[in-house]
Amino acid sequence: MTAPSPRPARADARANEDKLLAAAATAFARDGADATLKQIAKDAGVGIGTLYRRFPTREQLVDATYRYETARLAARATPLLAELPADRALRAWMSEVLDYLAAKHGMAGTLQTLLRGDARLGSLTREQLTAAVEEFRVAGAEQGTVRGDVPAEDVLAALAGVTLTAGTRAQRAQAERLLDLVLDGVTRTDSWRGTRERP
Repeated sequence: MTAPSPRPARADARANEDKLLAAAATAFARDGADATLKQIAKDAGVGIGTLYRRFPTREQLVDATYRYETARLAARATPLLAELPADRALRAWMSEVLDYLAAKHGMAGTLQTLLRGDARLGSLTREQLTAAVEEFRVAGAEQGTVRGDVPAEDVLAALAGVTLTAGTRAQRAQAERLLDLVLDGVTRTDSWRGTRERP
């Protein structure tokens, strides 16, 4: 596997890279394997030359997008907990997991090759996302809203099961209902229910 190049140092270069990776995640979630580099560059508001200078191959773009989206999702725990009680924050994060996995599924062909070539990449993903769930679990246990006896790894496994069962865009409403069931299993109250409309 070709290793991703280092993050660019200049602020404008970093901004362009972030725009490209965010646009790529959206395109892969929307178009799957049909997502084109030309459209990704257009959606990011940059020229195709900018994309190719940063990511000369589709493989490099997929690798960087996957790492970027994983880190972004893992980092969402702290701001969500600053805004919401832990049980509601966890439920909001679960919905964001569905968006993340939609992009991951859209990159599946290339991503499988990358994961086979770099076993550490899959392990790093699990570590980052498990740490995020643990942050919700600890905060919720302190607040008395999330069970302290449910391992973060089990919550993450349950989320993976939801996406295996209802992982397509057409199944999004069902996936949200399944997430409600998962949250019922890890929370101590149902106070979170009154805070969002059911699909």
